[in-house]
Amino acid sequence: MSRRIVTYQKLLKVLHIKKLQAYFFVLSSVCSNFAHMKQNQASLSSKQYAVPFILITSLFFMWGFARAILDVLNKHFQNALDISITQSALIQVTTYLGYFLMAIPAGLFINRQGYRRGVVSGLLLFGLGSLAFIPCSMLGTFYAYLVALFIIGCGLVFLETSANPYVTELGPKETATSRLNFSQSFNGVGSMFATLVVGSFLFQGADGSAGGDAVIPYTIMGAFVLLIAVVFARVKLPEIVHDNDNDTKQGAHNLKMLFRNRWFVFGLLALLAYEVAEISINSYFINFVTGQGWMKAATGSTILTIGLGVFMLARFIGAAVMSNIAAEKYLAVCALGTVICIAVLLLDFGRDVSVLALIANYFFEAIMFPTIFAMTLRGLGGLTKSASSILMMTPVGGCGFLLMGIIADSTDNFTLPFFIPLAGFTFVLVYALRYIAKK
Repeated sequence: MSRRIVTYQKLLKVLHIKKLQAYFFVLSSVCSNFAHMKQNQASLSSKQYAVPFILITSLFFMWGFARAILDVLNKHFQNALDISITQSALIQVTTYLGYFLMAIPAGLFINRQGYRRGVVSGLLLFGLGSLAFIPCSMLGTFYAYLVALFIIGCGLVFLETSANPYVTELGPKETATSRLNFSQSFNGVGSMFATLVVGSFLFQGADGSAGGDAVIPYTIMGAFVLLIAVVFARVKLPEIVHDNDNDTKQGAHNLKMLFRNRWFVFGLLALLAYEVAEISINSYFINFVTGQGWMKAATGSTILTIGLGVFMLARFIGAAVMSNIAAEKYLAVCALGTVICIAVLLLDFGRDVSVLALIANYFFEAIMFPTIFAMTLRGLGGLTKSASSILMMTPVGGCGFLLMGIIADSTDNFTLPFFIPLAGFTFVLVYALRYIAKK
């Protein structure tokens, strides 16, 4: 296998396809990690849930792709429409506002209609929002696109509210965290693919400027998503029944019970802190490296792809590690790693050290969302669906990028905004340490 990889790498060098080299390396590593996880499949999921597990895991790729496009689209609109970082941040704000406003309605819907209908509803909204880019382009205004992105955000929250808790249920309780990390690894595959392919398309100008039309990738994505919706509409997914399902009511009663749970609230805040840090870094990445004058937007998109590749591999590794090590202990180690990486970034040792610190940060932050999510859902039983809907409000933390944009635009200092993700990762570290102390 290694000889084949070397042969292909040499071929790519001859052809001068540097981006594909990076992509091939990451992809080959994914295959290797997937083979390792396949050997431990029995510990991840039960045989009776094998098909649902595979189908639901495929959805993680789709919303990873959709969310990562935003990080590229942000810089694309700055170049194409001559708007500031603060203005372009409305892309993230609008999309993740959809998460915030629709999370609880999505949870109520899933409580009543089940996981499958939640998935189908999410895919329909996702697909229709993507196709809405066609009429938006005819209006020729930046703000029209925000409406389409809001619809996409509403669709994605249905998908994530359904898929994340569902995966934790498809197998033994003791491997729930590893199982969610494994599925979330494919979220990283989607993210990497989006920044590589769509980034190359949108920044195809000779100077790395906007050279492609954002309508094209969104139209293709919308048509594909609607096709997948048809597939899920015809597939039967088993509903998970808990012993205390009849004891937990829908609506305000559930919310009251959850917010009385101290560790649920702590986990909710930790997840919000993580989302502030992670989404803000992804959204700000290309702006940071171009603002520092280190590289063009197209090169920045490629480096971001490498970072997301490391992110993806780290989730595969995390899924394997946490089958042997307590999730909260590994979370603490990774949280400390992110704090160190961002601190190094703020010290501004120059291009090479800063870029390496950013890429290293992707390794350490990778396991945080699925790990915190799974830890927060522990022992909630019939409250799981309602809890998941509340947890899926946390991507509104992506609005943290707006604060980073305001700081960068007002101070003309592109390093200073990283104090925001530093605060987020520090809170996650405190959460992990307190959780360990509790046990």
